Amino acid sequence: MRRARDCLATRPVTAEIRGRTIGYGVNVPWMPLGLTGYLFAILGALLLGGDRRLRTLGAVLTAGAPACSALWRPEFASTWCAFAAVASLLVLGWVRRPRGAPPVT
Repeated sequence: MRRARDCLATRPVTAEIRGRTIGYGVNVPWMPLGLTGYLFAILGALLLGGDRRLRTLGAVLTAGAPACSALWRPEFASTWCAFAAVASLLVLGWVRRPRGAPPVT
């Protein structure tokens, strides 16, 4: 990487409605490897976290990733984002803990 703009996505991205989901097309070389690295980084950080609730979120998302892939493979990005948004309600319960309550570890 020589310039800051080298970090930017410069290839065309397409999006199309496919039934009740949105299918995204990104012409990225080695996409399966990139997606695998992304999932390992995101899910691994949660699963290895020190807080029990973060580990629970990681476990839920880890179960959801293959489910999204198996059920809606062409629309994985769309369904994964929706699934992750719903699963993040677990975080809402974590941050809305009453003041003064001991942290859960």
